[in-house]
Amino acid sequence: MTETAVDPSVVRSPLATPPAETPGHGLLLGRKVVVTAAAGTGIGFATARRALLEGADVVISDWHERRLGEAQEKLAAEFTDRTVGQIVCNVQESVQVDALIEAAAGELGRIDVLVNNAGLGGETPVADMTDEEWDRVLDITLNGTFRATRAALRYFRGVDHGGVIVNNASVLGWRAQRGQAHYAAAKAGVMALTRCSAVEAADFGVRINAIAPSIAKHPFLAKVTSDELLDELAAKEAYGRAAEVWEVAATIAMLASDYTTYLTGEVVSISSQRA
Repeated sequence: MTETAVDPSVVRSPLATPPAETPGHGLLLGRKVVVTAAAGTGIGFATARRALLEGADVVISDWHERRLGEAQEKLAAEFTDRTVGQIVCNVQESVQVDALIEAAAGELGRIDVLVNNAGLGGETPVADMTDEEWDRVLDITLNGTFRATRAALRYFRGVDHGGVIVNNASVLGWRAQRGQAHYAAAKAGVMALTRCSAVEAADFGVRINAIAPSIAKHPFLAKVTSDELLDELAAKEAYGRAAEVWEVAATIAMLASDYTTYLTGEVVSISSQRA
């Protein structure tokens, strides 16, 4: 009897179908969490929702006031027993970022966790990229993370309860992709910032780590990247699909929790393939 060869391109992983969202387990019970760029339907909103699901009180921020308000209303309606605050903040402005940390600490009573999610991508070859495109992506994605990290560390330095910062990087900080030089450079910078600031933050009881998602498909991403490219990238994953945003958010919650108290200065790849 002759065995029939199996075409690996048509073999589907058992995890090709996204699993049901994992329920909360109280990982962040009683914690006070701030999430930047949390309006809309992306990783930021999913992270804020996961923090609430894990028992935290949350302040979300974004530069777009209407979308931020809609996100806050949606979260508050689902989690009626938790605090869900909102503060408009443009991470390109140091004054606004400093005010965000101060106001969030006042509203929540303290801050235990900051999630730096703000970032901006695009798809432009280097030869065609303008200074403005390069500067805007670097300023929001890298400088914005720096500004928020700086403000949070100044806050944590003045209190005695320590804290956690989780940054949103990308696997493009490690690997190459056409049209993504500005975004990849910014995310590689976020990784370096994570490592260096973590060494300094340890002096006053703060852990800083980062996640590096490969691809998490959501409506906002579809606005800045072609469907063809997204489908191509997802097909290359071991599971043959993009991550669900809640899968990324769950890893952020783990890094923010007491399950990772000895982990700092690390970048955790959220990918079903190589880093």
